[in-house]
Amino acid sequence: MEYHKDRFNDFSLLVFKGERLVAILPANIVEDRVYSHQGLTYGGLVFKENLKLNIVLLIFRALLKYLNDAQVKELQLKLLPSIYSALPNDEQSYIMFLLEAKLNRRDALSVIDYRHALRFSKNRLEGVKRGKKHGLLIKEEDSFESFWSTVLEPNLNEKHNVKPVHSLAEITALNTNFGKQIRQFNVYHNNQIIAGTTIFESKYVAHSQYISGNTKKNELGSLDFLHHHLITSVFNNKRFFDFGVSNINNGRQVNQGLQYWKEGFGARTVIQDFYTVDTSSYKILDTVLI
Repeated sequence: MEYHKDRFNDFSLLVFKGERLVAILPANIVEDRVYSHQGLTYGGLVFKENLKLNIVLLIFRALLKYLNDAQVKELQLKLLPSIYSALPNDEQSYIMFLLEAKLNRRDALSVIDYRHALRFSKNRLEGVKRGKKHGLLIKEEDSFESFWSTVLEPNLNEKHNVKPVHSLAEITALNTNFGKQIRQFNVYHNNQIIAGTTIFESKYVAHSQYISGNTKKNELGSLDFLHHHLITSVFNNKRFFDFGVSNINNGRQVNQGLQYWKEGFGARTVIQDFYTVDTSSYKILDTVLI
C-alpha cells in the first residue's frame, strides 16, 4: 500500500495471541471512523486458515473493543468476495449478523466460474469473428504506457471526466513489486494500439482491473476478441475470471450495457458486502459462545 500512503492516514491493526501474530486488519482512519482500507479493492480481517470460528469471534471482539477504547465510533468494513478465498470464509458475514451491523453497500461482481463455464453469447462470438476478420493482434507487454496514454486515460476523461484509480507511475511501481501478478494485454490493428486490459492475477482468480477500447471497439470487435483469448487460452487454468463491478451509487444502480457485455461471456454475479459496525457493539459477542 506504500505507493498511495500519502492519501490515507493509516490505521492498520495487528492482532496477537501472546507473541504470535494471528490476524491483520488493513485500515485507515478518518476522524472517528476506521475504514477497512479505502486504498484496497478488497478488505476485511485477514487471518490464518487454521483459526476456527470461536477464535475469530474473540479476535473481532478485541478489535472492536480496542477501537471503542480509542474513541473510534464506527468501523466501516468491506468483506472479501468469496472467490478470492482458498477456503470457506464467511465468519465475518456471520459476525456482522450477530452485531446487527448495517449493510450500507453491496457490489455485484461479474464472474466466470470455470468449473461451470457457460457458452458465450452469439453477440460475443460475432465480435470475436470481427476481430479475426480485421486481423487484430494481441500482445502481452511489460510496459503500461501505451495503453494508459493512448486508450485508457483518453477514454475515461471523455466518457466520465475521471482518471484511472492508478496513475501510470503507480501501476508501473506496483508492477515492479508484483510483476508476475499484474499483466498488460493490448490489441493492435495495423500496428496501432486500439484496446487493452490490465489483469491482476491471484492464485485462483484473474481479475480485469481496467478494460478499455477506442471508438471502433464494436466495429472491430477488439474487446470481444481480447477477452475470448484471455478466458479460453491464457487464464483457463484458474477457478474464476472476474470482470469486476458494473454498478454505481453504492451498488444501487447497474450499468445495463456493461453488465450485458460481461454476462455474454458466461459471467454471473458474486457479491461483495460493505458494513457499518458500531464499535460499542463488541459486548454482544460475549453472549454468543455457550
